[in-house]
Amino acid sequence: MPRISAATIGEHRAQTRDRILQAVSRLSRVQGIDAISLTDVAGEAGITRTVLYNYFPDKAALLLAFTERVTQYFIDSYERELPAGASPAERLRGFIRLQLDGLLAHPHPGAADLSAALGPDAYQRLAEHVAPMQRVLIDILESGIAAGDFRVLDVAATARMILAVLGAERLPLISGDVTVEAAGELVSEFVLRALGSGPDAPPE
Repeated sequence: MPRISAATIGEHRAQTRDRILQAVSRLSRVQGIDAISLTDVAGEAGITRTVLYNYFPDKAALLLAFTERVTQYFIDSYERELPAGASPAERLRGFIRLQLDGLLAHPHPGAADLSAALGPDAYQRLAEHVAPMQRVLIDILESGIAAGDFRVLDVAATARMILAVLGAERLPLISGDVTVEAAGELVSEFVLRALGSGPDAPPE
């Protein structure tokens, strides 16, 4: 691992923090976030555990920071890859594809396992970190309702259900039983039909 070269202490800390989070990203692809130890992260980042503790006092703090990073990456990718004039259905398909890409790129345990591993307080903070991503989905649903494309009784509940459907593809994706493309098509068709936007949607 190359040494960090920075002009200021602040830049050095920022680069070290980035190196740590990149190490988590690499390890998550190999062994899953739930199996990663702080010793693993320190070794992968080329630093000592003592240095790691200066940035993240425990695994919960590290996972919170990593989740925030991944969430921001998702939002940036969503805004970059979807054209401004995309229809609500196209935006929803894009959201689903990027979510599935993220599940495969950064394997992680399900919500119940994370809650057990982190404890209720840390898990609540984790939920707050992913809230911006959920707001993107709610915005897509609301735009579809306004355009007359989606029929939704409860926007927040529907958003939770869509995320649950996406989560159901986590293990098949990680195990290689399904590709991102196949899962994206399956989930998109299922969700769009449920919203009254698919080819077999019931008539008004």
